[in-house]
Amino acid sequence: MAEGDNKSANLLAQETAQLEEQLQAWGEVILAGDKILRWEKPWFPAALCGVVSFVFLLIYYLDPSVLTGVSCAIMILCLADYLVPTLAPKIFGSTKWTTEQQQRFHEICGNLVKTQRRVLGWGRRVFALKEEKPKMYFLTVITALSAMAWIGQQVHNLFLTYLIVTFLLMLPGLNQHGLISRYVGMAKREVNKLLKQKEKKTE
Repeated sequence: MAEGDNKSANLLAQETAQLEEQLQAWGEVILAGDKILRWEKPWFPAALCGVVSFVFLLIYYLDPSVLTGVSCAIMILCLADYLVPTLAPKIFGSTKWTTEQQQRFHEICGNLVKTQRRVLGWGRRVFALKEEKPKMYFLTVITALSAMAWIGQQVHNLFLTYLIVTFLLMLPGLNQHGLISRYVGMAKREVNKLLKQKEKKTE
């Protein structure tokens, strides 16, 4: 068991090191984005929501076709990939990293690798469920997709995308400040209260 854990830890370290090497040119931008996403300053959440709202209002106003939207998004990514490694050192004004910055960058890359592993693990669980319990897999997938289709029919596409993007961008800050665990704990307590009340009524 210990040998398997060591192998997994070594593989994780190796994948993290590879990702660090790939993202090294984006290091300063990633660290700045990390500070914003974790709400290091109290006005960061409002600024984040403001920028996302402005982008989506611009998309709503311009109303581009799917092909135009995809082309513009890929063009922006290509420009960023070309310009960021050149401009980042000039903008942030630092050529050498501190130990603290390097450590934080290492943590971010490690978290990205762990997130990728979790997503792949969920995919493997879904395929395992398909093999082991095909009926449950079928019912779960059909129910989930039907619910998503109904929500998509009720809510405008762009507004729904706006809500999803905003939630995903706010998630690290909510998690960092303990708001998710607090509200999840409150929800669990309320559910437990309801269950206890039902048990008392049945008695």
